[in-house]
Amino acid sequence: MSTRNMKVVVLGLSLSSSWGNGHATTYRALLKAFVARGHHVTFLERDVPWYSGPHRDLADPDWCRLLFYKETKDLAEHRAMIAGADAVIVGSYVPDGVAVGRLVQDWARGVTAFYDIDTPVTLAKLARGDTEYVSPELIPGYDVYLSFTGGPTLDLLERRYGSPAARALYCSVDPAAYPPLEREKRWDLSYLGTYSPDRQPVLERLLIEPARRLPHLRFVVAGPQYPDDIAWPENVERFQHVGPVDHPEFYAASRYTLNVTRADMVAAGWSPSVRLFEAASCATPVISDVWRGIEDVLTPGREILLAMTSDEVVLTLADPDEQKPARLGEAARARILGAHTADCRALELEGYLTEAAGRRREAEAPRLQAVAV
Repeated sequence: MSTRNMKVVVLGLSLSSSWGNGHATTYRALLKAFVARGHHVTFLERDVPWYSGPHRDLADPDWCRLLFYKETKDLAEHRAMIAGADAVIVGSYVPDGVAVGRLVQDWARGVTAFYDIDTPVTLAKLARGDTEYVSPELIPGYDVYLSFTGGPTLDLLERRYGSPAARALYCSVDPAAYPPLEREKRWDLSYLGTYSPDRQPVLERLLIEPARRLPHLRFVVAGPQYPDDIAWPENVERFQHVGPVDHPEFYAASRYTLNVTRADMVAAGWSPSVRLFEAASCATPVISDVWRGIEDVLTPGREILLAMTSDEVVLTLADPDEQKPARLGEAARARILGAHTADCRALELEGYLTEAAGRRREAEAPRLQAVAV
């Protein structure tokens, strides 16, 4: 397989809608950069009501082909395309993901990959016997497991689950889509994220409680699915949704923004979220919860601030050094531009797929020689 002009088919949760999920923005940044390297991508998306209509904010991308299917059985219409692709990638949380994965592994003649944008959640589900979108039996059949999480998790995927090659493919950001903007600061601390029960206690500790203690400051939480019974302080503004096109404006209006990580991802470590990269690309200083491996992404104290308690957030927001947020934001953006852009990830993806193709050729060589004899 050439490192140029690869034909790649991706079956992912969503490319067309960013409503209530971080997958769409991750795929958009990665695949747009991948196409810019000379490749061709077709994205197959299950057409579901909650990602359609007003929630569909990218119905017809001009850099790849986006096709919809109604049911898993409808993928048969695309069997020839899947068979003829240089690589086929199945993503986490794809509806009927196990059935989809079996079809892909049966039909594809090129490299097959599983792209897990939720690795710690996936592993926790597998430990409970939950095979919503991937199963232990399916993992060895993928030539490469592209993992949102790095660190020891990669060894676990190979040793316990039999992946031939587990490789870290962190989320990333398109810096052209997430530039720094000069805007009046509307909020002292913001948070952008869908409600999650395991994140809510951390949001309570690192934003809601500081808001109660600092009634003269302004806060905002943007994202859907928050229960109606949450007692928001009067100085916490709420938005149901902020679309990706408006994220830079949202971050630019924030003196600081908060990063809160899912519990499974905290336990695994080495799981930076796409929101972390987006905010840093906008040069908005980030206050984050604490997890192993974060220092491999951004340097604490210089490029990001870490907090475990309400007191730490209150002290940061009350810090009289007015230049500190700008210093942190600029340092974070420099780090992101050097190591965590979509261009960086596209190059990594290209390398992983090429590596996997090489392993397939080596594995098939003895069989081909025997046939020739």
